[in-house]
Amino acid sequence: MFLILVYVNFQKLTDNTLIVRKLYLQKTLKFRNFKVVNSHINTMLRNSKIHYKSSDLFSVLREHFVKDMNLARIKAMSMMICALCKVQRIAYTKLAAAFDNEAEACSSLRRIQRLIAECVINTDLIAKLILKLIPVKEPYSLSMDRTNWKFSDTNINILTLGIIHEGMVFPIVFKMMDKRGNSNTKERMELISRFIRLAGDNSIAHLMADREFVGSDRLAFLNSRGIHYHIRIRENFPVIRHGKESKAHWLFTDLKLGECKHLSGIYYVNGQPCYLSGSKIKDKEGKPELQILVSYCNAEESLEMYKQRWQIETMFKGLKSSGFNIEDSHVRIQERMANLFAIVMIAYVWCYLVGIHIHENIKAIKVLNHGRKVKSLFKYGLDYISQCLLNNRNRYQINIFKFLSYT
Repeated sequence: MFLILVYVNFQKLTDNTLIVRKLYLQKTLKFRNFKVVNSHINTMLRNSKIHYKSSDLFSVLREHFVKDMNLARIKAMSMMICALCKVQRIAYTKLAAAFDNEAEACSSLRRIQRLIAECVINTDLIAKLILKLIPVKEPYSLSMDRTNWKFSDTNINILTLGIIHEGMVFPIVFKMMDKRGNSNTKERMELISRFIRLAGDNSIAHLMADREFVGSDRLAFLNSRGIHYHIRIRENFPVIRHGKESKAHWLFTDLKLGECKHLSGIYYVNGQPCYLSGSKIKDKEGKPELQILVSYCNAEESLEMYKQRWQIETMFKGLKSSGFNIEDSHVRIQERMANLFAIVMIAYVWCYLVGIHIHENIKAIKVLNHGRKVKSLFKYGLDYISQCLLNNRNRYQINIFKFLSYT
């Protein structure tokens, strides 16, 4: 009976307390009884490593960042990622309270502030890490879009380029913009060039982008590199065929709702040769509208390919309202927001990879009658990681930290 009570009482003890009690029992219990209790304590000590979950994550991230960041910063980033998956909100005070250490919350808060304000996180390293981790082989289908929100009188705009994969988008590179509204040609070309530098010259299979990404310099940039793009243009955009100019929507006036058409031959948009496709769809309010696309080649596939662009909206939703609520950060300075966004990217990809593994190998997400999953793969992974970190409950006995390791 005594042995059972001892074991039960030890369930809630910390590692240090366990070791002290172990030494005490070694002196007070008979050898035979001590062997039984000792085996329980050793088992708990091994299992209690999950209490040091940020240390496990630190060991994984250190392999990738050690040459570029000092160990203290990597440790702080590891604790922040774990805390983020616990509280699921970018609020510094809540993150500090969830830090996996014995320090006071105010000390952890200052550590977060220093990491975000003083460190210059190498986002190229994060992009390379994600490229190594994701289950996608090149050449990649890419989606480019921006997300924005406003805090007080400050506009936050982030232009992001991500890899599309089976209904989701993995963020790879991004650029902070210092204004509200459309990004300019230079910003877009820099982002694509950066991706090519990191992933390789022949790494892009398709590029999908919205209406604001059309321009003479932009299309010339894509055409010169042979990038297969599918980009939406405005209905009244001027297009030229055989020297005659017309509005784009004039070419698709015969379309009815749900119909599509691919035009044969080359048209010129902003002085650049391309192919045109159109379809009549419903907008967000359910009203019919024309969707007109310009493509580098093979217009027949453009409409189907362009549908995948919307997956980046799902990614933004995960980073914001349906996941980490990055808008709650109240960060105004661009450099600090870039650091914060980079850290959130790692947490986002981690959740997706865990969600994919559980869905494909352990327990599939339930599908409702209308064909949609009960929850996204991202949310599936986030909930499981949160359980492991908060409750020490690793139901499927998987090493959640290995999903951020490529070795």
